[in-house]
Amino acid sequence: MNYLICDLLNDDEIKILTKDLNSHNKYWEDGRKTAGRHAALVKHNLQFNKNCDISKEFTNSISKKIITNPLIKSFTLPKKTHGLMFTKSKKGMHYGRHIDNSFMPSGRADLSFTIFLNSKDTYEGGELSIESVNSEENFKLEAGQMIIYPSTYLHSVKEIIKGERLVCVGWIESYVKSIEEREYLFDLDAGARGILSKFGRSDELDLIFKSYANFLRILGD
Repeated sequence: MNYLICDLLNDDEIKILTKDLNSHNKYWEDGRKTAGRHAALVKHNLQFNKNCDISKEFTNSISKKIITNPLIKSFTLPKKTHGLMFTKSKKGMHYGRHIDNSFMPSGRADLSFTIFLNSKDTYEGGELSIESVNSEENFKLEAGQMIIYPSTYLHSVKEIIKGERLVCVGWIESYVKSIEEREYLFDLDAGARGILSKFGRSDELDLIFKSYANFLRILGD
């Protein structure tokens, strides 16, 4: 399965964010409002109003952190992040098996992401389940951690048994549509940077970086 897990938000950022989100109950709405026709049938959660100033401020800040993170940039080759929203799931809530829309008003969905905003020890259930052709994996990360995965995968959020789950979700439109081609470029970039850190700049390494840049130019849109 092709995915990336990384740290994105620190403890101080999490505290400020969750305090504001939890203190403005009037902005929490039925999550089915933004779901597609099929997803709305299996979606049962709450969503923070995307148009309020609080939501815009925090999603803009998170987008900047995503787009400037070197590891995320190498893995996703982001053209833009879009559609960011905060969701909350309480006891009995879940999001059934579904696939994200290919195209949204905000952009093309090449990669989906979930940023966990509260400790996994504060709730039971709520695992993000992602299916590939030959496997299904469940993810429940620590506060501040992020998982990014192709939007082509079927996925779901398991029912909350106790407590509540708070996350930020969104999508990335990549310069490279193909999962396989992004993976090849990611490996090439990681390998070249590893060689650079161990042995420094060389004529041979310049050729690798040249090939990477030219492959990206050919494959990107």
